[in-house]
Amino acid sequence: MTVQITDQGGVRTIALNRPERLNAFSNQLVADLATSLQDAAVDPTISVILLTGTGRAFSASADLKEIAEHVANPAGPGDVTSSKFVELIDTLADLPKPLIVAVNGVGVGFGMTILGFADVAFMSSEARLRCPFTAIGAPPEAASTYLLPLLLGRQNAAWALLSSEWISADEAREIGLVWKVCAPDEVLAVAQHHAELLADKPAGMLTTVKRLLNAPHREQIAAAAARENEAMGELIGTGANADALTTFLQR
Repeated sequence: MTVQITDQGGVRTIALNRPERLNAFSNQLVADLATSLQDAAVDPTISVILLTGTGRAFSASADLKEIAEHVANPAGPGDVTSSKFVELIDTLADLPKPLIVAVNGVGVGFGMTILGFADVAFMSSEARLRCPFTAIGAPPEAASTYLLPLLLGRQNAAWALLSSEWISADEAREIGLVWKVCAPDEVLAVAQHHAELLADKPAGMLTTVKRLLNAPHREQIAAAAARENEAMGELIGTGANADALTTFLQR
């Protein structure tokens, strides 16, 4: 499995587990994360879900090696607009239980945009985040063109998505991308503590509040994701993206 799962105090921790690839999202990791979230959603012993990464990264975005292989061989793996990725985004959007994210290290691409689905996010003081889309000739994904302006405000979101610049932990907290910044060796423990505080509340009330928070945005999330997937299908493997993938494979 490309994820590690542990349960404690009504909290299920799902850790992305491809440390040798900085937890880059392969097709298998996308599928395993979707399944793990779905299992946690229906497990009556679990009230809160905590997502983090193993090793020194949270996630270094999509696995560009897989994407490049898919571009070269469309019948092969690596299609970032695959049904599994769509399923993962739908799973995140419909998740009935609180989702806490502990950003333990670098988060790039989907490793940053997934924070749009977090109810509460914690971040290591040494971690950094980046949306590299304009730098690699690819459009944003994960409904980030809707969720990031909602979370950060229009201008902060526009800069993050347009500039491909790095965002420090302090900057992420300042613009509202994460809730708290913690010492690197404390971020997971702090996130776990807060997750258990939530898990101590009546499970039915947690799901009710989460449903009410999400209800006004579900249709817009779906529409944004569909627009982004259409753009992804048009741009991946062409123009600037083809050049970026070639450069990556030549390294």
